[in-house]
Amino acid sequence: MEHNVNLRRSKPTLPEDYTLKDTSPQLGERWPIGNAGRVGVGVGDNNRLASTYDLVEQMYYLYVRVVKAKDLPTNSISRSCDPYVEVKIGNYKGTTRYLERKVNPEWNQVFAFAKERVHSSVIEVFVKDREMMERDDYVGRVSFDLNELPTRVPPDSPLAPQWYRLENRRGEGKVRGEIMLAVWMGSQADEAFPDAWHADAAFVEGDGVYNIRSKVYVSPKLWYLRVNVIEAQDVQSAGRGRRPAPEVSVKVQLGNQVLRTKKCEQRTSNPLWNEDLVFVAAEPFEEMLIITVDDRVDQSKDEVVGKISLPLTLFEKRLDHRPVDSKWFNMERFGFGVLEGDRRKELKFSTRIHLRVCLEGAYHVMDESTMYISDQRPTARQLWTQPIGMLEVGILSATGLLPMKSKNGRGTTDAYCVAKYGQKWVRTRTIIGSFSPRWNEQYTWEVYDPCTVITIGVLDNNQLTGGEGAGVNRDTKVGKVRIRLSTLEADRIYTHSYPLIVLHPSGVKKVGELQLAVRFTCLSLANMIYLYGRPPFPKMHYVHPFTVNQIDSLRYQAMSIVAVRLGRTEPPLRKEVVEYMLDADSHMWSMRRSKANFFRIMSLLSGTINMTRWFHSVCHWKNPITTVLVHVLFLILIWYPQLLLPTVFLYLVLIGLWNYRLRQRHPPHMDTKLSWAEAVQPDELDEEFDTFPTTKPQHLVQMRYDRLRTVAGRIQTVIGDIATQGERVQSLLSWRDPRATGFFIVFCTCTAVVLYVTPFTVVALLVGLYMLRHPRFRSKLPGVPNNFFKRLPSKIDSML
Repeated sequence: MEHNVNLRRSKPTLPEDYTLKDTSPQLGERWPIGNAGRVGVGVGDNNRLASTYDLVEQMYYLYVRVVKAKDLPTNSISRSCDPYVEVKIGNYKGTTRYLERKVNPEWNQVFAFAKERVHSSVIEVFVKDREMMERDDYVGRVSFDLNELPTRVPPDSPLAPQWYRLENRRGEGKVRGEIMLAVWMGSQADEAFPDAWHADAAFVEGDGVYNIRSKVYVSPKLWYLRVNVIEAQDVQSAGRGRRPAPEVSVKVQLGNQVLRTKKCEQRTSNPLWNEDLVFVAAEPFEEMLIITVDDRVDQSKDEVVGKISLPLTLFEKRLDHRPVDSKWFNMERFGFGVLEGDRRKELKFSTRIHLRVCLEGAYHVMDESTMYISDQRPTARQLWTQPIGMLEVGILSATGLLPMKSKNGRGTTDAYCVAKYGQKWVRTRTIIGSFSPRWNEQYTWEVYDPCTVITIGVLDNNQLTGGEGAGVNRDTKVGKVRIRLSTLEADRIYTHSYPLIVLHPSGVKKVGELQLAVRFTCLSLANMIYLYGRPPFPKMHYVHPFTVNQIDSLRYQAMSIVAVRLGRTEPPLRKEVVEYMLDADSHMWSMRRSKANFFRIMSLLSGTINMTRWFHSVCHWKNPITTVLVHVLFLILIWYPQLLLPTVFLYLVLIGLWNYRLRQRHPPHMDTKLSWAEAVQPDELDEEFDTFPTTKPQHLVQMRYDRLRTVAGRIQTVIGDIATQGERVQSLLSWRDPRATGFFIVFCTCTAVVLYVTPFTVVALLVGLYMLRHPRFRSKLPGVPNNFFKRLPSKIDSML
């Protein structure tokens, strides 16, 4: 019996360590050589036995492939044989499935035993006969000495299985029957590793064993389907006794996606819309495009007057912005009630609809947030460019994981990782019952744009029971790591321990650390530099852009399709996992995120604010030496204006060189202070985790609504002040205040004359010296331009 447990724990006396830590794993370790760790006669040269997995720590496994058996003896009582194989090494034991009434059975199963847990020098393979009386008959056995086993590391070819004669129980003589086996020492780089039965999964029940294996998934190929509803002809009213001109609209449905055009402005039997409706479609195109013409019978009821279903394979795939030919389609008649058959025969004309439909291949279908996007290629493969690099990620291990559920009265965690970049998803195997799991699995992706993000999530597997209970429990989120590729140096291996930080209703918590090894390899430096000058998305996103509402809606539909398709795989990548990796709730309201974004803006403006304060101190002679130096620099630039722009760019170069030695030497990670997670209030967290629509009591919703109104009121005031200042600038020449506009026109006339007869150098010198004048020549009252500007009118007087 399993159930989720609360992660709440006592408040630590010391603050949590949310920092990124450097690690020094033994990556790409070679096979041990010597008597203590000798693995026997190798298939290849020992000098090349290092695995191609150079971003993970080598984990050594004993592999046993049970292929088949032949000529097995039958039971003397049942006159049949229900054979199965038992592989035993030390205290570990694995069994194949049993086959009924087979004397020449085939299993083709692989068993993997971690070498570090093996404390025996002999491996035994038993062939047994399963009887109906709940006891097993011994058929025969084969034993191997571990010190004599061959080793194999890819790219070596797979080890060929061999036939072995079965021995009796004591191993003193041969018995009838043979078994085909392959036994070797290997690593996690072996092709048999993902599908092998692992000794640490011996307690997984039934079909749950399929949910713990490592797998690679590919997202479905998504297309935008653009349906341009142009017009219809011969549309007749749905009901009897109505006037012949109906009030119609068109409803278009693709799977669960439903969009509708506006009502035709004119009541006519030949309505015109010319509206574009955009859907998300996935290959293979299994769903039909259903188009329905509805007639408004009354204010709350529509009746179908025509319907047609079209396969998506009928439509053209467009790879650019060229126009697509439109087509007329005849629709089936609806809405005749009981007399439908009779009235259908009376019709001389059927309703026709004019459509222009195409599959857009020049767009990138977004299924993830643009802030954390991992792929920007268009749908059509013909428009792809060559990859500019390779991304290699070694998922090493995790440490300090908290118990995520309770099993047999104690806390436990069955952790696995999911990584997503581009269209490729990877899932590591599940490590059963460990708070410090070791995966040591390495994966590779092609990189088409360095300004992308890879997301790696850690989750707790709740699908280990198999049978009827499988799929009921949701996998628990443990933590997530994002790495932006543009922050990585090329050809450098980054080995760090990333904190796994999650936000709970009780506050921010560190639930463990994830050790990763990451390497970004650049294949073409010229192409990568060229990409920095290119727009991030394909050309069609700028030639024919979507609206903001369309982008949000299409992203949600694409994410739903990806979740459904990946949920059909074996083992399935569950919906909650896909939504977690794609940040499905990133658009939801959060007071914490709002505060974090506000302080991000303040941090962004801090440089300008500090520069303004520094200039104010210079103008007021707070530091006379600095002010004198500014005067000297100002006079040099006045007399040599050609030095102005070179000086500015040279200053930027010096700042960049100064910051080079202070640059970050590790990838960015989740920042709790930047996220405003450490100072968030409990009620704000409770609001962030509320469902949509809300399920909270009325008084709590009212309190939060009033708080939101207060915050929105402040924002409203700031926006109103900005609008007021802009309207005052417009009123300078609008004659809304005739005296102010007249004064301003006279001032502009005089200024034009003065600037015409006075050299620009003299004017700039006088203005600069006036700005830098000594406080003795300053007044504490606001200046004349400021006073004049504040007296100008704005439209605030006309607002209710």
